[in-house]
Amino acid sequence: MSEQEREALIAKYKDGYRAVADALAGASDQELDARPAPGKWTAREIVHHLADSEMESALRLRRLIALDTPTLQGYDQDEFSRRLHYDRPIHASLDAFRAARSTTGDLIDRMKPGDWQREGVHTESGRYSAETWLQIYAAHAHNHAEQIRRARAAGKG
Repeated sequence: MSEQEREALIAKYKDGYRAVADALAGASDQELDARPAPGKWTAREIVHHLADSEMESALRLRRLIALDTPTLQGYDQDEFSRRLHYDRPIHASLDAFRAARSTTGDLIDRMKPGDWQREGVHTESGRYSAETWLQIYAAHAHNHAEQIRRARAAGKG
């Protein structure tokens, strides 16, 4: 990955919370709870997923930087949504998402070029570097912001 590509991904990562907050602006409970299709997540469920995923991703990056060849545990996001009460209010989850993004953004600003080459092993996808992490999580919030917009549209009926 070139330095320019990395910088673009970092900027996108740092913009992730704004993208999600914009997608949620003015959402009613009806819009938050609308299921766009059977088996698809509601906007509310997506927000809770983002909080859980972001906290996990923040720890993954820290392990990649601080530990030699760490094992990064995968998790079942659908099981999380079933067991972690994704029907609850979203405010605390939005705060957790924002805080994890912010503190990780601060860490990213201090990473050296060699830090991006550090690797571990993900239990589901295998070899996993800090650059891999950035490629995944730079797009993650933006992808879910689009999902939130589609879910909200289903609630506007």
